[in-house]
Amino acid sequence: MRTDAERLAGGIEGAHAVPRATLEDAAARLAPDVARAIVVLCARGVRSRVDAERLRAVGRDARSLAGGFAAWQSAGLPVAETPTALSAQEIERHQRHLRLPEVGEAGVLRLRRARVLVVGAGGLGSPALLYLVAAGVGQVSIADPDRVELSNLQRQVLHTTLGVGTSKVESAARALSALDPSVSLELLPERLDAARLAALVGRFDVVIDGSDNLATRYAANDAAAAHGVPLVHASVHRFEGRLTVFDPARGGPCYRCLYPDEGADAGIAPACDEVGVLGVVPGLLGVLSATEALKLLLGVGDVARGRLVLFDALALRFHEIALRRDPACRCAATTR
Repeated sequence: MRTDAERLAGGIEGAHAVPRATLEDAAARLAPDVARAIVVLCARGVRSRVDAERLRAVGRDARSLAGGFAAWQSAGLPVAETPTALSAQEIERHQRHLRLPEVGEAGVLRLRRARVLVVGAGGLGSPALLYLVAAGVGQVSIADPDRVELSNLQRQVLHTTLGVGTSKVESAARALSALDPSVSLELLPERLDAARLAALVGRFDVVIDGSDNLATRYAANDAAAAHGVPLVHASVHRFEGRLTVFDPARGGPCYRCLYPDEGADAGIAPACDEVGVLGVVPGLLGVLSATEALKLLLGVGDVARGRLVLFDALALRFHEIALRRDPACRCAATTR
């Protein structure tokens, strides 16, 4: 019953690491013979006494190892190394992810090797960047040509009053480096045009589009489709938001399948400086964008590929629309 950080000091050969929340189920799975004694081990014998009581309450012959692993070591008994590619600090930082079977050590390492481009460090990009870095994504590139304005702070939670007037990517880097200094940040204080995106996107595993203009949305879409890179797209309007994953390389539609004519959605979602936006809406959509990106990187769950998820904050309601790939779209030609 030792934590991942505690097990870095070594362990007992053949012992099973079990999350405390699943102790009874793990005992039934690992020791199905109820007549077989179970020895419960923790660092110093305190937690294990409680956990042995839990097992005895369900009819198991369970004992606690007095003094725990510390006593085992003091007695000079054999200690087996616990192999791990993670540092003690990484294990402590990401212990909640390590406890998830869908993530575990392999998933944490996979995130550490991942590369994500976030286009826009504003209302959508701010929460997405925070959660990508918090999750330990190893390389994050941030593209935004703007400077922090006071009016941004109502929704762009990555920035602060002290950062007003500074570059958004530099403001973002300060906050993200404070969150996890081990994450590699690439700062791109520029508006990415079609040519730049076409040259850039192939380096990444996932692109998150948090841009606020149509030209960038189409350019990001075309570059991601050409390179076979999944594109997580979100947009907001007043009290509403939309989210999907464009991934034509894996059979899904792209942005042009939804809006074949450039500017077709301009009337649907004009800029928030024209009509306003409730600050928490881009926050929620940005968090959902990070969620889809992490699922793509980990290879878990059902991502929103071919589904346009719609959120209405006033009604607190989600619903979705199925999206189909347009066989006449240019993305079909690039991914055949």
